[in-house]
Amino acid sequence: MTQYIDESEFLSLFKPGYRVYVGAYTNEPKGLIELLAADGQKANGVTFIQQPLFINQIDLSSLAPHSRMTTFFMTPVLRKSLSEGRINYIPMQMRAVYDYIQECSFDIALLQVAKDINGDLRFGPGMDFVEAALSGAERVVLQVNTEIIAPIGCPALDMNAPYLLLERQSPLITYPKADLDWVGLEIAKFVSSIIKDGDCLQTGVGKIPGAILSNLTNKNDLGFHGGLMEDGAMKLVKSGNLNGKRKAIDNRKHITGIALGSKEFLDWVAQERSVYFRGANYTHDSNVIRHLDNFVSINSAIEVDLFGQVNAEFVDGFQVSGTGGSVDFMRAAKLSKNGRSIIAMASTARGGKISRIVPLVEMVTALRTDVDMVITEFGIARLKNTSWNDRAKKLIEIAHPKFRDELHETFFSNKNQ
Repeated sequence: MTQYIDESEFLSLFKPGYRVYVGAYTNEPKGLIELLAADGQKANGVTFIQQPLFINQIDLSSLAPHSRMTTFFMTPVLRKSLSEGRINYIPMQMRAVYDYIQECSFDIALLQVAKDINGDLRFGPGMDFVEAALSGAERVVLQVNTEIIAPIGCPALDMNAPYLLLERQSPLITYPKADLDWVGLEIAKFVSSIIKDGDCLQTGVGKIPGAILSNLTNKNDLGFHGGLMEDGAMKLVKSGNLNGKRKAIDNRKHITGIALGSKEFLDWVAQERSVYFRGANYTHDSNVIRHLDNFVSINSAIEVDLFGQVNAEFVDGFQVSGTGGSVDFMRAAKLSKNGRSIIAMASTARGGKISRIVPLVEMVTALRTDVDMVITEFGIARLKNTSWNDRAKKLIEIAHPKFRDELHETFFSNKNQ
């Protein structure tokens, strides 16, 4: 049976050498982490395992002098500790991360639950690795967050399980809506030309995915299956464009692992019965996605080279994010009937000073065989079934005009040497 504990009982659970899994994203048990941080010693010698995003602002490896952290995703908050050797970064795609967590033996798992609109306790608003962590933890401590409402589409808490509950208030973790600019809107127009009625979409989060979703109001019977859902998807559901009626599985259901967006969006998700939360072993699994015809994977990148290789995680010698789930979706799209994988990104970075189309990427996140199309504000490079030379020419055509001659010279002069 579940039972409530107090703060002192919670702190007494921790010992040096323990391995502790911590939930993240909008489902981070921030109140429990703050209790450990305030104590200053109970986290000493503890290794924390977490996959955070940039919205998670606590470096778990800094909770005590000898705390450590294992992660699969890097954020600016973690950069200093990584350089100091306090963080162990493992490059691993989302589907594999789920298995890694499930196979680990954790002394404690720290997760968050809240009451739904009916007053029942549920996990949420994220389920990416929750079930994996529950299966491998000796003890499970759940922050009952009295300040948020759990999505009705998240699994209910099993009150007969031996979970430890601790009430703590933590503000809803939101991700503000990005302002749309002309670059994003131009990219969105090109992506829209690829999307057909009845397609099942997977998107990332940020300015360009937001612009893409906002430009699909002329499409009908769209479906959704992805690792995360944000504000743009909400608008399409409300307008009726996104209804999932043509999905062979999860018909009329919108499948996601995480809700990430504005307060308006998270409030909507809390009571929207068409949105279902599943673990990464379902959202990112190719054996699931292969049953979704016309699956379209839409992701972004830091840079793409003239071979079609994608870097989504490395800048100037530093790990700045992680491999994430984009490659899971790219490869799953190839198993879907009429599936397509798209990289959508601005052609330049740093105020137009550098090209995102480059001769050779700094780190390969996705192979040249993983991507079907690359789209910038200058057009669409269709790489599927193209030769080495042709794909380079197509990518140069969608680079910013001021970099095209240099790219052509670099690639073709080196190739002929």
